[in-house]
Amino acid sequence: MDFVVERKESLPVQDAGEQDTTAAIETIKAIKPDAGLRSLDHYKNKLPPWRYAARQKLIPFIRWETPYVARLQKALRSPLLDSYFSITANLGTHTFFMIFLPILFWCGYTELGRGLVHVLASGVFFTGFVKDMLCLPRPLSPPLSRISMSPSVSLEYGFPSTHSTNAVSVAVYGVFMLRAAGSEVNPALSTTLEILAYSYATSIVLGRLYCGMHGFLDVVVGAILGALLSLLQCLYGEAFDDFMLRGSTLAPLSVLLIVLVLVRIHPEPADDCPCFDDSIAFAGVIIGVEAGNWHYARTGYAWDFPVPATVPFELDALGWPKAVARIIIGVVVIFAWREVMKPGLLRYLPPLFRVVESAGLTLPRKFFVQASMYTKIPKNLKTDNVLPPISEIPSLITSLRHPRKNRSVSVGPQSEADAYEALAIQDRRRRESHSSASRMRQTTRDQAKSDNAYFSKTFPSKMPQELQITALPTPAPSQVDLHKALALPDVFLDEPMTPSTLASTVDTPARRLSEDRRQYEKDEREIFSLVEKPRVRYDVEVITKLIVYTGIAWLAVEGNPLLFEYIGLALST
Repeated sequence: MDFVVERKESLPVQDAGEQDTTAAIETIKAIKPDAGLRSLDHYKNKLPPWRYAARQKLIPFIRWETPYVARLQKALRSPLLDSYFSITANLGTHTFFMIFLPILFWCGYTELGRGLVHVLASGVFFTGFVKDMLCLPRPLSPPLSRISMSPSVSLEYGFPSTHSTNAVSVAVYGVFMLRAAGSEVNPALSTTLEILAYSYATSIVLGRLYCGMHGFLDVVVGAILGALLSLLQCLYGEAFDDFMLRGSTLAPLSVLLIVLVLVRIHPEPADDCPCFDDSIAFAGVIIGVEAGNWHYARTGYAWDFPVPATVPFELDALGWPKAVARIIIGVVVIFAWREVMKPGLLRYLPPLFRVVESAGLTLPRKFFVQASMYTKIPKNLKTDNVLPPISEIPSLITSLRHPRKNRSVSVGPQSEADAYEALAIQDRRRRESHSSASRMRQTTRDQAKSDNAYFSKTFPSKMPQELQITALPTPAPSQVDLHKALALPDVFLDEPMTPSTLASTVDTPARRLSEDRRQYEKDEREIFSLVEKPRVRYDVEVITKLIVYTGIAWLAVEGNPLLFEYIGLALST
């Protein structure tokens, strides 16, 4: 079938055998409140007042736009577009850029590569920064269906859209470079590339709406942020490159210091969101690129034109076999670095972290277990959503070859942010229903008085027909009712909850509050049972990711170019 509805099952946290300790599990339990203890004031309790106030200003707009995004998706849905937008979404992912950006450096496009690294790394970092700061959910499902080939994306907050930021920044900067080249590029080729750039950005942005992953506010703000970052690179990129590549050792050290400060002040999210992981990865990319380019420019192997640290490359002189061999060997070296360093660091860093922790020098973050609470980290721990391990490459290729079989169409909450948003909407419906019931009772009393039926135990004859009909006991809206109402934006749960005969004699605010609390706890258990439980996350993962991606960037701009010199793949050879 073309349309697959997935309902995520609750996945258990790793047991004590995997972790060799129970302390990590207890920490996760303490972080994730048990059912019945969560509050509708979750974000008010978790966020500083100024962040909560900003969130409250924006959340009504996200709720308002959701039905319109759902109507757009419903009007456009088709198997062909499902496949197209789920595939093209991969062209805006971190994985795509981490694989293809190094090739620009190895083929002599150092200026273009540096510019794209600057806009993409800053885009990923600052969108993650804003996501964790505001904790705004994606448009709710239902009424939307979420179409994706990477389910982990749904675990992040929605505002702003990182895909939109990346796509627009790449398109704007690419067009700028084409026009800056002027007569050096064939006019017909330049026009074709510009059209492709605009089409790429438009496809990615519209695809986020079509796939139900973002709303209008997410993609508009994300696109604006991407355009601004590209504008900064266009205006000041040359001056920054001159400072970095021709300056003293203070240049790369200053970048290192600034990046570490930004990592330290990255906001703590209210929920277990992986945005921080991506921010850390691209922070490492910036450190590696700046340090590697700075040093490579001084090795004597690099060209100074068009910018210092340019890797020598001329296709006519090098030849296609060597050019292709460069790319293959370079990519293999990068993946080999990741495969060796990641497990090694996860194994040998925890003892060092325990020593640092005993000295009181740790910088703990929420949702990360400290080294003193575990003895070892399980093998094959999936901690990386940016660059997949080598073992996953065949499955990725297969998913691209057979998109209909490998894409997922999910309906229902997928993250904690989704669950809290669904609960908030249901609570609002319940309050509206109570308000409607109160107005109905007041109308009935007023009508009875006007008809001199004060002492009558029956309803007055002039009672409106709709009240006569709805004055029968009506159950509170169920979870199915809520999903139906959200799936059909024109339908609202405004049917009043009319009390039964017995309830009418004993109904009090305290009774209604108690009933609401029990209903809320029931809804909460149902909704959170659909959400994938977060895995245990370890404190050493932060430094591990920073080191691994700093090394990947260094290999791209210096390590591999030097390797090419020694194995006979350099232009001089």
